[in-house]
Amino acid sequence: MKKNVLFKPLFLFLFIALPLVLFSQNMEKDIDQIMENQYQKANYGATVLVAKDGKTIYKKGFGKANVELDIAMMPEHVFEIGSITKQFTAIGILMLLEEGKLSLDDEITKYIPDYPTQDTKITIHHLLTHTSGIKSYTSIPSLREFARKDLKVTELIDAFKNEPMDFKPGEQFRYNNSGYVLLGYIIEKVTNASYEDFLQKRIFDKLNMKNSYYGSKSRIIKNRASGYQEREDGFANADYISMTIPYAAGSIMSTVDDLLLWNKAVRNHKLISKESLAKAFTNYTLNNGDKMNYGYGWFHNSIKDVPVMEHSGGIFGYSTQGIYVPSENVYVIILTNCDCDSPSEAANKIAAIAIGKPYPKPADAIKLSNKELKKWTGAYKFDDGAIRVITLKGNQLYSQRTDSDSEFKIFPLSQNRFFFEDSFAEIIFAEGKQKKAIFKVNMSETKGIETDAKLPEPKKEIQLPVETLKKYIGTYELAPNFLIEVTVEGNQIFAQATGQSKFEMFAESEDNFFLKVVTASITFQIDESTKLPKSLTLLQGGATNIAKKIK
Repeated sequence: MKKNVLFKPLFLFLFIALPLVLFSQNMEKDIDQIMENQYQKANYGATVLVAKDGKTIYKKGFGKANVELDIAMMPEHVFEIGSITKQFTAIGILMLLEEGKLSLDDEITKYIPDYPTQDTKITIHHLLTHTSGIKSYTSIPSLREFARKDLKVTELIDAFKNEPMDFKPGEQFRYNNSGYVLLGYIIEKVTNASYEDFLQKRIFDKLNMKNSYYGSKSRIIKNRASGYQEREDGFANADYISMTIPYAAGSIMSTVDDLLLWNKAVRNHKLISKESLAKAFTNYTLNNGDKMNYGYGWFHNSIKDVPVMEHSGGIFGYSTQGIYVPSENVYVIILTNCDCDSPSEAANKIAAIAIGKPYPKPADAIKLSNKELKKWTGAYKFDDGAIRVITLKGNQLYSQRTDSDSEFKIFPLSQNRFFFEDSFAEIIFAEGKQKKAIFKVNMSETKGIETDAKLPEPKKEIQLPVETLKKYIGTYELAPNFLIEVTVEGNQIFAQATGQSKFEMFAESEDNFFLKVVTASITFQIDESTKLPKSLTLLQGGATNIAKKIK
């Protein structure tokens, strides 16, 4: 009897533990596949870490840390993390709040008296939530002109402070790097220390983040991953940017391990109290009461209806994504050394796996008859203005927007609920006098109703003579310091906007062209006297912009 009593708990323990082991093995295999598909590259790579309850359960590197030296990526490599920096800036402000050195309702002119607020009241809260209305300096065409220069923070502020306001404070949410530059400067004014020193002494040193830095291009940083960009003719080393430019909006360099230390410190209130963290994690509202899905340095989102806090980062040569699931205490961080390939989708899929709610794959779809599928075909107009047309080919449903050339397979999870292949998007149909649909991507959803719209006829490209193409060559001004350069190479014609890659245009007819990389068209207006272009019209995303030919 004693032997049986002793054996029973051991057997029970093994029975309980076995599924956990199997889950861990399956999780590793699934994450490996996601990362290998996207980042086992010859031209760049990524590191990824997954933690549960503060402990690392998955950590690997994929692809290349340095292409020229053929160095494989390791989890220890250091990356520029871009806008994840904003979390550190926001927490820094809350640390000073707890010390009684500022108030979130303080107007920014208390710290920057000569800042032109254009007859508005702009507070620290507005800066933290991207609702200030101040023009973001990264949207100013002249950014490329000073990106290589080492600027004092006051010189950086001078670059945008006199720009017209985009809206009155609190009226809209518009992601804004200028606001976080101003927050960094306020930290300096309040502490009488540089933003870099504040980070080092008050955060990095305290949390033992030994591989985190205020970014530098000249400093020797052990295990720095080289940054890359994709161009028309292949991959290249990333454009240079002085780290004085991203400043408090995006200047930090770090590793996946150090960022786990950061996440644990935030959760465990090592830097700020539980009450202050609640402020950072609040989903704030605009003046009209609408939720903005942003707190202080964190976006609000959801994965399979589970709330998450997240932030991405992008800077010349690097893209990053961090996701925290408070209810599960799960943290996922991906750092990549190319700004060509956002890790957002991979991070979302991995987080879904880590919380035991993976996104469905085509193999998970149920089988419906052709008749059951066909009843959902038709066009649906959604609240956001998009029109999606659902078509049936064989026994496969497709969704395509009327303003796009791309169609996507959708697969049934139930009689009326479908998911998009390789996406977080779902579409849920409902019968009625007019069929209805809900298009859902995590927290975002829009409602649609059946309409009689049809897909436009596919654009047919024609080949124009080279001599005809050459007449369009020139520089066209869309806005001050923002140009479109039209060039011809052989029998191909290209358009290149300031600071962007060169894209091929395809002729629909003489003077009318379209792009394939994005849904956009360009029409040239011809001067009757010279028979040469005097301007072009760019139609993209429903907006029409005219660019005058200047040379």
